[in-house]
Amino acid sequence: MNSLVALSTSVAVLGAVATWLALGPLSGFFLIWAGFIAWGAYFALGGDMNALKSLLICSLFGVLVAWITALLIVHVPLPIGTFSPPVWVGITVFVVVYASRFEALSTVPASVFGYASTFAYTLEAGKLNVTSLGMMGTDNPAIIVAISMIIGGVFGLLSSRLAGILGKGD
Repeated sequence: MNSLVALSTSVAVLGAVATWLALGPLSGFFLIWAGFIAWGAYFALGGDMNALKSLLICSLFGVLVAWITALLIVHVPLPIGTFSPPVWVGITVFVVVYASRFEALSTVPASVFGYASTFAYTLEAGKLNVTSLGMMGTDNPAIIVAISMIIGGVFGLLSSRLAGILGKGD
């Protein structure tokens, strides 16, 4: 089968498996949308082991910085009222981008995907609070997003490998 059909097939089959996992056995541990963001980023970064390495390091860095930002928002409110969260976000987004001067953190889009995914889940799930952010379990949005990004990246790698196997008859 040609390479596009092989890749389409592998992503379709593994996408179904990932969705089943997210809705079934890994429900509460794996956010399918965050997994698909990481999966897409894997291919956008080149679809190889270097892409997976960059994706995991940088997206997890983004998750960490977003979590720190959320902690700052709830624990260190600035005396400027509703402008406090935007100031913390501005400062920490600067850190995310500036950190790209280090080779290991040079893939800014992956860092931003991790950061944005963490805030998306934190805000939409109502977890911008001391209790959720301080948990060391699955109530902590950073842990759930990190797990989801890792799983998504691994599914990206698996789908490219499966596509290579399916496309051998080309």
